[in-house]
Amino acid sequence: MGKYNNKKTYIGDLKFDSKLEADYHTYLQDNKEELGICKIELQVPFLLTDTIHYHDKTYRKSQYKADFVITYNNGLIEVIDTKGFETTVFILKRKILLDKYKDINFWCIKKVKGQWIKY
Repeated sequence: MGKYNNKKTYIGDLKFDSKLEADYHTYLQDNKEELGICKIELQVPFLLTDTIHYHDKTYRKSQYKADFVITYNNGLIEVIDTKGFETTVFILKRKILLDKYKDINFWCIKKVKGQWIKY
């Protein structure tokens, strides 16, 4: 069990941080043609801050890792994060991500009553 009660889940040789993330990947794969998906990338990093040197200290770079980056046949690209609940760290990283990458098409996904909901 992970820090937030998530359970690492494997599909073949692919490792997911949670069952929700693995289930969404399965949904995408099973509906790829119907959804018009041409490419699914996993754990794509986005740089939030570079390494900082301050008062003889070094602070390493900060990244946001998207669960999925989906490219559709029509050229649309979506950055997707699956969320059971939002931590304060996620909320802050999302703010920085949206500020730094203003043109990003970012969504969170959760499952409610068997339906995938974008928000």
